[in-house]
Amino acid sequence: MPRMLDVSDAVRAEIGDEEADRLLAGDNAPGSYDCTSCRTPGDSAQERTSTVLFVGDETAVLAFAHATCLPSQVVQVTEEQLRGAVRSINADTGAPAGVPQQAAPGQAAGGHAPVQKAVPEQAVLGVTSGLVLIAGELHPALVVEPTAPIARPGTAGTGDDFLPLLIEQGFLPLTEITAVPPVLHGWSVLLAMGQLHAVLQPGTHNGRPVAWWQAHQPLQVTDGWRAAANKHQQVVLFAAPVGSIGRQPREDLLRDALDKAAAGGRLVAAVLPLAGT
Repeated sequence: MPRMLDVSDAVRAEIGDEEADRLLAGDNAPGSYDCTSCRTPGDSAQERTSTVLFVGDETAVLAFAHATCLPSQVVQVTEEQLRGAVRSINADTGAPAGVPQQAAPGQAAGGHAPVQKAVPEQAVLGVTSGLVLIAGELHPALVVEPTAPIARPGTAGTGDDFLPLLIEQGFLPLTEITAVPPVLHGWSVLLAMGQLHAVLQPGTHNGRPVAWWQAHQPLQVTDGWRAAANKHQQVVLFAAPVGSIGRQPREDLLRDALDKAAAGGRLVAAVLPLAGT
C-alpha cells in the first residue's frame, strides 16, 4: 500500500532513488511507528510522515516522524549517538541508553560546543532548557551562556563580543521579557528522537544548515518542554555573556536570572523554528 511519506532530496540522495521509491510504494516503510520527535504513535498510511535519516561515521538509521513534528531531512550525528539511538529504538524508550547529561529545567546541560576564542582556554556553550512565562503563556526556551568571554574570530582581543556577534546575526537585545521576540529565519532548533540535538544556523556555501551548537550526546528535555515545543513549533533562545545566568536549580530562579540579565543589558533573544527549515 502506498504511504504518505515525505522523502526530501537530501534523504533521497543518501539512500538512492530505488530505495526511496520502495519506501513511497510501501514496500519498506512501516504502517505504524513511534514518531522520532514526539515519541507518540503515527501511521504512514493515514497521515503525512517524514523520513529522517540519521547518519553516523560508519552507519545510518532511517527513522520516521509526523510531518507536523519534523521535516524530512538528513541529520549528521556521531557514531556513538547513532548507536545510542538504535538502542533506544530497540528498547522502545524515549532516550538513548547511557545518556548521563540532561538539559532539564534549571539544570545546565552537559552538551558543549567549541567556540573560537583568542585566549588559551577554550570556551564552551552551556545550554539550559526551561519553560518561560511570556505574556501569560508558557513557552519552551533555551538559555545559552558561555563558560568564558568570547572574542571576535580573527582578533587578538580579550574583550567579550558574544552579544555583539549574536546581534549581528539578528538576535534582539532585551531590557525586559514582556513579549515573544521575532522569529530569526534560517536558524532552528533540532529536536529529534524526543531529545535536543542542536541549534542550527544558515550555512555559508551550499545553504544547508550547520550546527552553531551541538550536543555531544542528545540531551533530555522534560515532557512539558517537548509538548510546548511541539505546540508552538518554535523555541525562544536566550543568550547572555559568561557570569550572567549561572546554574539555577529551578525554573523560577532561572526566570529571575533572565530578568536581571535583561535589566542589566546583558541578554539577547530570538525565536527559532523547531527542527529545521
